[in-house]
Amino acid sequence: MPAPTTADRADTPAVALGPTALVLGVLSVAGFVPPLLSFFTLSLAPIAGGLAVALGAMGIHHARRGAGRLWMAVAGTALGGLGFVGVIALLCMVSV
Repeated sequence: MPAPTTADRADTPAVALGPTALVLGVLSVAGFVPPLLSFFTLSLAPIAGGLAVALGAMGIHHARRGAGRLWMAVAGTALGGLGFVGVIALLCMVSV
């Protein structure tokens, strides 16, 4: 008799939302660190920050339902928000 093919809670794509948000949040925060400040990282930091916030929010939602790690999703959301706001504030100060 073949094994059942039902999905396990650890097999869902929702498990990857927290780690993805964490990586994007770290990349977003690294975008406005002065030694790493370059046109390439500065231009990708707001995009990575926005994606980290969106994916982190969905990761928090799914982690509260039991799929994924809550601390990774929260950390990714916080770092993504910090990176996004920091880069936007830096660009606003430079443009004035």
